[in-house]
Amino acid sequence: MLLASLNPAAVAAGADLGDAVRIDGATLSRSDLVGAATSVAERVGGASRIAVLATPTASTVLAVTGCLIAGVPFVPVPADVGVAEQAHILTDSGAQAWLGEKPAETAGLPHVPVRLHARSWHRYPEPAPHSPAMVVYTSGTTGPPKGAVLSRAAVAADIDALAQAWQWTPDDTLVHGLPLFHVHGLVLGLLGALRVGNRFVHTGKPTPQAYAAAGGTLYFGVPTVWSRVVADSESARALTGARLLVSGSAALPVPVFERLAELTGHAPVERYGCTETLITVSTRADGERRPGWVGLPLRGMQTRLVGDDDSPVPHDGETIGSLQVLTPTVFDGYLNRPDATAAALTPDGWYRTGDAAVIGADGMHRIVGRESVDLIKSGGYRIGAGEIETALLGHPGVAEVAVVGLADEDLGQRIVAFVVGDASPEALIDYVGKQLSAHKRPREVRVVESLPRNAMGKVMKKELR
Repeated sequence: MLLASLNPAAVAAGADLGDAVRIDGATLSRSDLVGAATSVAERVGGASRIAVLATPTASTVLAVTGCLIAGVPFVPVPADVGVAEQAHILTDSGAQAWLGEKPAETAGLPHVPVRLHARSWHRYPEPAPHSPAMVVYTSGTTGPPKGAVLSRAAVAADIDALAQAWQWTPDDTLVHGLPLFHVHGLVLGLLGALRVGNRFVHTGKPTPQAYAAAGGTLYFGVPTVWSRVVADSESARALTGARLLVSGSAALPVPVFERLAELTGHAPVERYGCTETLITVSTRADGERRPGWVGLPLRGMQTRLVGDDDSPVPHDGETIGSLQVLTPTVFDGYLNRPDATAAALTPDGWYRTGDAAVIGADGMHRIVGRESVDLIKSGGYRIGAGEIETALLGHPGVAEVAVVGLADEDLGQRIVAFVVGDASPEALIDYVGKQLSAHKRPREVRVVESLPRNAMGKVMKKELR
């Protein structure tokens, strides 16, 4: 079953945890989860699709778990979503009601509250493995958000593959403070803990102090979180007792990787994935963790690089290609969008990630970035923005940086760096020129007060362009 650790028979046999979940001031035992979530299942059973306002609360945990027990697909909706985007998600998904926290604007849908102290011990049959578990809406960078349909089998396969790579066991205590409406915080962070059977702690805001106080063995964070952790050396050193620090959702700057390893004694694990495939590539608990590289394909998954003409790209650690993946964790398609689904898959079933990458002879992967914004074609060269960003972050006068390609009549695209820091543009251009090949040097550096980021900490480069 998808939520293997919540098997009522195991709870009845004494395999309970008194603090299986700690979130928003509430503590739920494993039997609390089974009883309260089964009560939720009884209230939504038979629905075709349910919307959940994905706040970091016990109500959200029980809403999601109840839907999975009942076999009702749920749609996690960001708490800060705009009115127009919320309306699109609700209309496109066909959600029949809100479950859990009540939004300020219900858009005319009925609201089903979650009763934290209600209990039911009804036994539900396990839904079919390939039935939908959830519909997660993408960020909508190329139009209205699309609903990616993720099956129960895909979620289970991904968690099991990560558990094998990270040596993740019921003895772990998983800590994070990430949103529960994305794959990182929801599928890996919450459902992963429920399937593996370990304790789960949500810190609310992912502050360095909250992470330090949580006493976990396994920590999840996005690069922004880890950047703040290394800026607070006392909190960072409190993580020395952890077993594994995991970074994802965006590239972890090499200086942050190195500082985190220095302060905590743990070289962080990096991994790669997307909403449509979940996590497909990762470094391992028992393997090499190389700054700037995201590791090897997980068990049962394959990757390949292709060029503009779909011909294979050599795995030489240098040549950039379009990354495609073949995985049992792939989504079942975009809801109501057969055209977009068909465009995302190759005729032989590989998913086109839209990311540019390089693969070394040893199979290690480095993600260059999104082909649409991070692959710069300048003067006949294919240049990865990430390599230039890494070089700039090595300068003591640079706190944050984003590199993009802007249209140029002569070069096709010229390299422009947006920098948060106190170094002069001339000094930074010269610095990169000494670190990298001449054609990778920025033609322009713009010093800014901040970089635009989304809820997961990713820089929104299209706003810069």
